[in-house]
Order: sequence, then C-alpha cells, then structure tokens
Amino acid sequence: MTTSTLKIDSLAYSLLRAAQAVALVRSGTALPLALAKVIAQSNTPVAARGAIQDIAYRAMRGLGRSEVLLSLLAKKQPDPAILHSLLCCALALIAPPDDAAEALPYEVFTVVDQAVTAASSHGDMAHAKGMVNAVLRRFLRERDALLQQALQQPSAVWNYPAWWIAAAQAAYPKQWQAILQAGNSAPPLTLRVNCRQTTIDAYLALLETNGMAATRIGPSAVRLEKPLPVSQIPGFMAGLVSVQDAAAQLAAPLLDAQDGMRVLDACAAPGGKTGHLLELAKIDLVALDSDAKRLPRIEENLQRLRLQATLKTGDAQARYWWDGQLFDRILADVPCTASGIVRRHPDIRWLRRKSDTAQLATLSGQILDNLWRMLRPGGKLLFVTCSVWPQESQAQADAFALRNQARRLDAPGQLLPATGELDDHDGLFYALFQKASD
Repeated sequence: MTTSTLKIDSLAYSLLRAAQAVALVRSGTALPLALAKVIAQSNTPVAARGAIQDIAYRAMRGLGRSEVLLSLLAKKQPDPAILHSLLCCALALIAPPDDAAEALPYEVFTVVDQAVTAASSHGDMAHAKGMVNAVLRRFLRERDALLQQALQQPSAVWNYPAWWIAAAQAAYPKQWQAILQAGNSAPPLTLRVNCRQTTIDAYLALLETNGMAATRIGPSAVRLEKPLPVSQIPGFMAGLVSVQDAAAQLAAPLLDAQDGMRVLDACAAPGGKTGHLLELAKIDLVALDSDAKRLPRIEENLQRLRLQATLKTGDAQARYWWDGQLFDRILADVPCTASGIVRRHPDIRWLRRKSDTAQLATLSGQILDNLWRMLRPGGKLLFVTCSVWPQESQAQADAFALRNQARRLDAPGQLLPATGELDDHDGLFYALFQKASD
C-alpha cells in the first residue's frame, strides 16, 4: 500500500499527515508552518485539514505523556522519526491528558486499526506495522498500570519538558502549577471591539441577536462562549472586531498615544496592536517588521479595519530603515521565548531550549536600547513581552531602566496566564518608560 491509496477522509490519512507535521516540529519547525508544509506537499483538500490540525495539536499538548508511555511500551526508541510521531499521535487520541473530562474523539480500537493502516501506507514505516499494533494494543490492555507508572514523571503529568517545569518552579514557587495548567488549557476566542465603528454594548447586542453567547472581560474585550471561524463572527469582515487576547489589548491604551503623534510599532506583525493603536487615536504610525513576508498580513488587517499606517521592513536592532525623525511613542513588542502563550501554541514548549531565554533576552535588550535612541525627550516607550520568565521580563526592564536612566511609569508588570471567568488571558509583561525632557 502507498500513501496515495489512503482515503482522504479516513482517520489513517489524518494520522499520517499529523505525524508528518509532528516530526517536523521535533526537528525544529513551528507547528503552523509544519502543517502548512505537509498540507501543501500532499495537496490535501480543505475538507481534510481540520482533522489533521486537530490531531497534531492534540499530540503537541500531550507529547510529554506520550513519550513517557512510549519509553515504557517499547524496548527502544521508535525509529524513524515519523514512526515515533505516529505513535505519539495515536496515543494522544486514546490517552489524552484530559481524558477524565473529555470524551475520546474516536473509538480506541479504530485508532489502533487506522494507525496500523497509516504505518502500512508509508515506505519508512511499513516494516513496523506489527510493532505499531503491538504497542497500542498493549497500552489498551495495561492502561491503568502504565498510566500510573508514567505519571511518576513530571513531564508526563504536566506535558512540558523537564527544564521548563523546573524553571516555572524556580520563578514562581507558589503559582507554578497554575501557570503550567493554564498553558495546557484550551485558549478562548477573545475579540477586540473597534471603538471607531461601534461600542462594546452594541456589539454584545449584535452577538445576542445572532444567538451567540459572549462575556465582556475587558474595556474592549469580548470572549465568545464557543470559538468559531472568523468568517462566521458577526461584523468581523466589516472591521467591527478583531481577534486579540485580553492581555494583549492592554498595550495600546498603556502607550497613551494622542492625536497627531508620531508612533512606532516595532516588531509589528501580524498587526493586532497596530490596529488597536490606530483605533484609539489619529496618529502617524510606522509599523516595522524584520520579515517583509509578514507585512501583507498587517496590511490586510488594516484594510479590514479601514485604517492606514506606513509599513516598513527593517530590523529593530538597527537603524538603517529610520528616517531620523524622533517618535513620540514606541511600542516594543520584543522577541522572546513566548512562554506566556503556550496555550495557543503548544509546540513552543518543545521547540524551545533552556539556553534560548538568555539568548533572546540579550537580543531584546539590544533592540530596546536601539529604539530608545529614536524616542524624543519626554516620549514614552512600552516594553512588551509574551514571556513569563523573569530574565526576559522584570530583569530585562530593570536592566534597561538602569542602562538608559529611563523613568519607570505605572504598568501592569508581569501578568501570569489566567483562565478565570472574567480574568482569562495569556501571560504578558508590560513596562512603560518615559524619556527625560531636555
């Protein structure tokens, strides 16, 4: 059997494609890019993509548990990587971390059968179809004992690398469990209401008219009770709302840009904060990003919102792109480990290495120092990072203030990820600085 003989709508096909994406992640590719690559190479039709994506994300959220189980089930590490990933995908479906609260998505024996079929269809795994069958069936027979044994290891309990768990414990001795658990939760669909076109009360009424339940969780933030494609969100295409986490919605108001000001949004893609800044004030805004391929995404968002900005490709660590005119306000959403948004990007925990924190903190510090030189006296710079590691957040802010004699203004500081009824947001850090007037 070859891959081409698998039915597109079969679980075997979805398992195989998801396994290919997971294998790419384990070799260093971000999951969205991995999925896009697999789908493009296989010419997978739109109808089949949802199942592939769902399985791949489930596998990422349960990878720690699956890998520990595999170490108990197999005498040696399954090889090649695609075989290892196929077994992880199958285990994610028959032994999900939250299976006590969630019905299994497929019948367990169906998963086993289809995993064997997927292995049989691939030249690098066909020889191991018997092993796939044996491993998965053994898990079903010895499920309770195997899970009890696996859950002696923290990576199986929390589904994070051991170093990540240790880092959370060290940084937040009292909150580390809540932080890790929040990262394992399903992310909400939170909207930002465009105050230029409507009010939050009017938009909530529009949702109610369309039979959609929602809760206000911030000044302009609305969380939908049930996530759905943006094409089905009332008023989205007309620019009434944008998708943006509640914590990320704090950035634009904190920067306090006023009409007529010259503003820089550094590291701007995909443009969520860019749009919010323009919704709040009539400003001359430059949206900068180092990757020219990401600028069209910003432009698309602005067109939908009926807003305009100057888009530039440039490295925020350098100044070759700058025209020499000082900015009144600068939003510096700097590169980081993204440890505060793992509930939206479960692959991040497996892509990052312990050493990344120090490396990214060094880069971010250089960016902040460079941008500070472009700020006019009396102007404000907002430092934002979606990390929960102090080296990238609080320690970075303290060091920056000391190096540049920057005055620290009121800002939320470290927001840890939260999943409460009215307090539902990612983990972000905010520090606001003002430059001394001449």
